[in-house]
Amino acid sequence: MATMESLIGLVNRIQRACTVLGDHGGEGMSLWEALPSVAVVGGQSSGKSSVLESVVGRDFLPRGSGIVTRRPLVLQLHKTEGQTEYAEFLHAPKKKYSDFAAVRQEIADETDRITGKSKQISNVPIQLSIYSPNVVNLTVIDLPGLTKVAVEGQPESIVEDIENMVRSYVEKPNCIILAISPANQDIATSDAIKLAREVDPSGERTFGVLTKLDLMDKGTNALDVIEGRAYKLMHPWVGIVNRSQADINKNVNMVSARQKEIEYFESSPEYGHLAHRMGSEYLAKLLSQHLEKVIRQRIPSIIALINRTIDELNAELDRIGRPVGVDGGAQLYTILEMCRAFDRIFKEHLDGGRPGGDRIYGVFDHQLPAALKKLPFDRHLSQSNVKKVISEADGYQPHLIAPEQGYRRLIDGSLGYFKGPAEASVDAVHFILKELVRKSIAETEELKRFPTLQSDIAAASNEALEKFRDESRRTVLRLVEMESSYLTVEFFRKLNMEPEKNNTPTGPNADRYTDNHLRRIGTNVSAYVGMVCDSLKNSLPKAVVHCQVREAKRSLLNLFYAQIGRKEKEQLGKMLDEDPSLMAKRESIAKRLELYKSARDEIDSVAWK
Repeated sequence: MATMESLIGLVNRIQRACTVLGDHGGEGMSLWEALPSVAVVGGQSSGKSSVLESVVGRDFLPRGSGIVTRRPLVLQLHKTEGQTEYAEFLHAPKKKYSDFAAVRQEIADETDRITGKSKQISNVPIQLSIYSPNVVNLTVIDLPGLTKVAVEGQPESIVEDIENMVRSYVEKPNCIILAISPANQDIATSDAIKLAREVDPSGERTFGVLTKLDLMDKGTNALDVIEGRAYKLMHPWVGIVNRSQADINKNVNMVSARQKEIEYFESSPEYGHLAHRMGSEYLAKLLSQHLEKVIRQRIPSIIALINRTIDELNAELDRIGRPVGVDGGAQLYTILEMCRAFDRIFKEHLDGGRPGGDRIYGVFDHQLPAALKKLPFDRHLSQSNVKKVISEADGYQPHLIAPEQGYRRLIDGSLGYFKGPAEASVDAVHFILKELVRKSIAETEELKRFPTLQSDIAAASNEALEKFRDESRRTVLRLVEMESSYLTVEFFRKLNMEPEKNNTPTGPNADRYTDNHLRRIGTNVSAYVGMVCDSLKNSLPKAVVHCQVREAKRSLLNLFYAQIGRKEKEQLGKMLDEDPSLMAKRESIAKRLELYKSARDEIDSVAWK
């Protein structure tokens, strides 16, 4: 069975590790908040500091007027063998303090280090360990005293700031509340009890401590409170008699003060029957035993939290990437893995696993047909333009049967219009591919930590896409030019090219061609251009996909692979320069992982049988 000393010592070690790594609660669920603790709560001048000093048996806390405790003080008490007493601060681990006046001064100095000489407060705790044969194994957190009015030099929000800080500790379900109230004030006005009632209405986590019993008016006592009639808690109230200010001024030691406290209760006609559960020594033992009990109950849930968090932190490290090796082979391997991850996502966009590839089909299904439909064939094949082209093609000798040269000129002029939509389709697909490269880089989680590599992959991809676009443009223009180079003879052989009757000019000034004849020529050319248009609607998308999309899937980074294979170690290292914010995030996660693993090891080291 794990001993009280080992259990409380276990929590002490984990708390110290938390403080070193900056985990002191207040920002969502943390290991610190999962650990059972005892928080000391009380108003200013409630005797809170005197209670702690009585428990420790030493003068070690700063004193003065106003807010003296301005940072949480995590006080860890370790019972030792022998007579040596000393203290250690976590922020000065190599220094042992045997002079407790120096401890008091160090607390004040360390408080000022964070808050300055002002009267501001901070939630960053001071961690103090005291080793003594005169203490019990116990950890308590001394919090700033609750106040109702801001004094000179304090911000107006100080009252609310202190209450919020204290509340952030005591509202946690693993926090044991030590509520300090002076006996010479009405318990109904106690700041500590008021706050404890709000966060622990059942009283299950609250221990009530009544101080200054010896300062009550003659003829009065606090039995109604101590015996639980005035305000009932699940745990018994404990009365404390602190040293008087005169004793403090005379430097009366704690041993004498404790003895004087014992004599007070044993000789008191009001409290004599309760003397066995009164006083600072009894309070320390009571808290130590209860803390040990709570720790034992909470250990399974703490272990579950630790294991769950370790898994989550490992998963997060895997997501953002673990540190890269320093040798050239490891760096090259990392770069290639990043490239493969990017290439996989890029292909998913094209193949439909991710959105974006469908936009390429939209170019062929909507943009290209719409552009072809808007071509100015009506103007080019108007009766006046047909007449003009035919006449120019005939020259001084009018055609005899059919105006073949005119037909060819009209067809060539019409087919030339297809070049614009063809090139526009190439450019539209190029733009989509570039956008998919950008999106794929952004969606490649492994790449987010390497901004330089992101830029290099983007540049290499865009350079490759430019080459694919140039080849695609040459190909689609070649397709259009092929249609002009060789006309489909069968189309014209099917046409009835005989001259229409009654259309022969009758006089020297008559027009060379009748309107019907010109109209028929325009209709024939329009029909042939429509046939070519239908053909290009099918062949242009094939050419664009073959030259751009297919090549992007097959060889987008081929040139980049060849280039990095020739780079030296230093050049590879520069490509793997990381985003400083991501490096800081990984370092933070690694520290938290170290904390949780060390906590798991600490728990495993305690004998549970």
